[in-house]
Amino acid sequence: MRLTPRGGRDAIDGIERRAGRVVLKARVRAAPFEGEANAALCRLLAGALDVALRHVTVTAGATARVKRVEIAGEAKSLAERLSRALQVAP
Repeated sequence: MRLTPRGGRDAIDGIERRAGRVVLKARVRAAPFEGEANAALCRLLAGALDVALRHVTVTAGATARVKRVEIAGEAKSLAERLSRALQVAP
């Protein structure tokens, strides 16, 4: 996951290839101050995937732009929801 804080809006921006890795791009309005951007990212993903906020956790890269996020739930269902969220992303 690649996060852009102070991105002007909260949105999932699609998928990008970075150094041979495929990452999901997202932006949030929150500033990268005291975990605010990470919390906004978790809220964004929870809303887009229709899961409880407590099921979304930043597990690595808390202070970096590229992060690892864990989302608890059934993988197939989450993948389908993410696919739908990417299709409606502006």
